[in-house]
Amino acid sequence: MAIWGKIFGGVAGFAMGGPVGAALGAALGHAADKGTLLDPPAGGWSDRWAARARPDPNGAATFMAAKLAAALGKKEQLYGLTSIILCAKLAKCDAPVNRREINAFKARFRVPDENMREVGRLFDLARQRTDDYEAFARELGTAYAQDKQPLEDLMGVLFAIARADLAADDPLTKEETRFLQTVHALFGLSRGAWERAEQGRSRPAMAEKDAYVVMGVEASLSNEELRAHWKKLVRQYHPDVMASRQASPAEIAEASDRISRINAAWDMIKRDRGL
Repeated sequence: MAIWGKIFGGVAGFAMGGPVGAALGAALGHAADKGTLLDPPAGGWSDRWAARARPDPNGAATFMAAKLAAALGKKEQLYGLTSIILCAKLAKCDAPVNRREINAFKARFRVPDENMREVGRLFDLARQRTDDYEAFARELGTAYAQDKQPLEDLMGVLFAIARADLAADDPLTKEETRFLQTVHALFGLSRGAWERAEQGRSRPAMAEKDAYVVMGVEASLSNEELRAHWKKLVRQYHPDVMASRQASPAEIAEASDRISRINAAWDMIKRDRGL
């Protein structure tokens, strides 16, 4: 990914500390303590945090960086920043972060050497608290509501990190499963996207939203309505039907191509809906 320089040259500086970041973090931490921006940790503020009188300034500043990136329309910065944060929080949610999880993160993101220090620092800050990940996932899901492919890519990375310290047949921990299910829901991804991320498979050539376009229908249709519409299209464009209508060879060839695309779209929709 070629976005790391942009991330650490702009709004992500809030997340890395410094006088402005510390002041902003303190102010936002105060808001978080009152429940006006971020929720405090499930067990309340404790000796885990740097200052009991000033709630989690690092976490609040990091969240503000994400909010600012979203507000300014800096989707690449938001994506890179939130990816690091979610990966760190997932790695820590069930146990201390281990080397295999860190290596899995590095292997999937390929951070340039000149940015590794900053990425590592943000990773370390993000893993200090793991009960606030929903706010970051929700922000990213909203920003990419019309472009799901980067979100599915990130789900694949999260699954790779979760499985990094497991044997091939070992199940994920309940904490990791809950984390992934929540992020998947906040991203607004489909069942098919979950299965591909879980199994480490690549995205299909046709995006799921495009499958409905090929079918000429809205995604809000019921399973029964979709199946009936697919049958109607097959009857309409089947080469034998076209030939019986005295269609030209060119028209029959075009209809055959369309039937192939319709069937591919229907197959994707079926997998997505578990039909």
